[in-house]
Amino acid sequence: MPIEQPLRTIGVILAGGLARRMGGGDKPMRKIRGITILEHVVRRLSDQCDGLILNANGDPSRFGSFGLSVVEDNVTGNPGPLAGILTALDWTAAHRPDAEWVVSVAGDCPFLPRDLVQRLHQARAREQAQLAVASSGGQAHPVIGLWHVALRHELRQALVEQEDRKIDRWTGQYTMATGAWSMEPVDPFYNANTLEDLGEAERLAGLLAD
Repeated sequence: MPIEQPLRTIGVILAGGLARRMGGGDKPMRKIRGITILEHVVRRLSDQCDGLILNANGDPSRFGSFGLSVVEDNVTGNPGPLAGILTALDWTAAHRPDAEWVVSVAGDCPFLPRDLVQRLHQARAREQAQLAVASSGGQAHPVIGLWHVALRHELRQALVEQEDRKIDRWTGQYTMATGAWSMEPVDPFYNANTLEDLGEAERLAGLLAD
């Protein structure tokens, strides 16, 4: 059963990394237990959102089997994950004006919690915050967050005019809530950056019923 959401929320999977530590290519297309990391992410996030898009640059056809809208960065110069978040906010304003919120997740996190969006909304409402980010083990994960679509104008100004590319510095201007998750039995925000990480992810996947 899909988790009931208090507000319409579009999910964006950020898949712009070059996977240099894995020898290049699309990191989300690496497999864990025979399933791509991206498919793990889609399975865990899709029921939580009112639609999913994929932020990735280059030929979108390589993701064609997922049936997602693939949206390139609309800011030049490869400024990092904030560009993907801005792109998702702009896309949502243009294509889904009924949705006021975007949740962003990294495309290399195969164990995302199935209550991610719900609990981020709860944290934001509880603290009357403009943003919410996820954390585990006392560590914040600023790429995994909840963003109001109306912030897109200020984010574009920061990226384009001020060339400010650091997530923490930009979010520090706003009231931000934190949703905290346990790291047991598995850190839900474990990300696979290296081939060794992939091997560990294979082991961790055995601890979870996907």
